[in-house]
Formats: sequence, structure tokens, C-alpha cells
Amino acid sequence: MLEVHGIRKSFGSLEVLKGVDLTVQKGDVVAILGPSGSGKTTLLRCINFLEKADGGTMTFDGESYHFGHVTKRQMNEMRRKTGFVFQSYNLFLNKTALQNVTEGLLIARKMPKEQAEAIGRNALERVGLSDRCGYYPHQLSGGQQQRVAIARAIATNPEIVFFDEPTSALDPELTGEVLSVMRQLADDGMTMLVVTHEMGFARNVSNKVVFMEGGVVVEAAPSNEFFQAPKQERTRAFLNMIEQHGIFN
Repeated sequence: MLEVHGIRKSFGSLEVLKGVDLTVQKGDVVAILGPSGSGKTTLLRCINFLEKADGGTMTFDGESYHFGHVTKRQMNEMRRKTGFVFQSYNLFLNKTALQNVTEGLLIARKMPKEQAEAIGRNALERVGLSDRCGYYPHQLSGGQQQRVAIARAIATNPEIVFFDEPTSALDPELTGEVLSVMRQLADDGMTMLVVTHEMGFARNVSNKVVFMEGGVVVEAAPSNEFFQAPKQERTRAFLNMIEQHGIFN
């Protein structure tokens, strides 16, 4: 479904991605783990063309892309088939939850308002916010705002949803409600690529784990294998550190 080969990205003299390969099959929930600065978020943003990669290739839904020569049309085609959930919600503060979810349907897809609102209400129901359609962001908790952002991402019926550390700005209680929604989406068969520090989610919900450090993939494996029998010494050291700090849940 999604194959990335040799993706490279530098910011000035700092090489952030050094030839990363990644494969996601339909229905996969892939967790990308690694220490801060390992290139996880940059990888996600380059795949969805929010950052311009310097090189590498990608195949998605049968279409081929060369990161060094991507056209505007190709970018738009890719984005129409994907959803993206940011760390910081990125909601319009002057629009209700329902309006935030339907904005892209109305503007980008020229969908009739009645149809867009029906889809928007259904998406909000899926994330447990059917009773918050008319609420503005300032009337919602951080967890509720992030669930609105998830509803916005899934309203377009994407083939894959990218999550960029969706719980990093939330306290533990609110983190739980967002992870619960993501777990339900996974159970429903949603294909997801998730940059996260939530080890419990990676171990219990994802079916594949990619561990990055220093702009390269150190290890990629099925989740059970990754956590129970990691092959690389650096992976074992990372997991030992996580366990010592009691971060697994």
C-alpha cells in the first residue's frame, strides 16, 4: 500500500533522514518509536509532503513519487487519500467542532453542506463526541479537541491516517481517551502510521514497530517480536531504559 525507499532530508548541514525505508500494508498499525531528534516526525511530514524531502521514492496506492520531483498535482492526489493528526490539534478557534470537521469537505472537496454535515456528525460520533457538535475549541478539553482533529482526519475516508505524537500535549487522563479512540479505529481496520512515545499503544495496538535513531531505521519488526526478542543491541538498550523508568502501560 505504502512503500518508501531511501528518503533523505537535511536542514542546512544537519542530515535528519539518511535514507529511510518503510513499508505499510493495508490494515497495518505501524508505530514509529525512537528518542527525540531521531527523525520520526520529519519522516511523517515528508511522506505527506508537509516537508520537502531531498531524495528517495515512494509508492502509494499504485502511484509512484520521486521526492525530489513531486508536482503539486501529485501532492494533492496523495493528500486526498490520507489524513493527518498533529500534536497541537490545529483547529479553527472560531469554528465549532462540526464546522472544523466539515471545512475540508466543503472547501477542498466542494461537497454539498448537507452531505458534509452528515459525514461530519458520523465522524464525531465515531470519536465519542456526538454531543459536542456545536461546541467551540475553547469549550472542549485538550483530549476532546484532539478527538475533533481525529474526526476531521477520518471524515474524508482516508486510506491511511498519519498521527504525529497525538497525545504529547495531553495529561495522562486525556491521553487515555485519545488512545482509546485510536484503538477503536485500529480495531475497525484503519491503516495508521503513528509517531508515538506511548509504549503501551505500540505494544498492545500496533502490529508493526519501526525504531529510529539518528535519521536511520535501527530495527523494524512485528510488535511482538520487537518487544520480546529485539535483534539490535541499541533496541535492547532503549527498551531496557523504558522498562526501568516504568513507561510501559
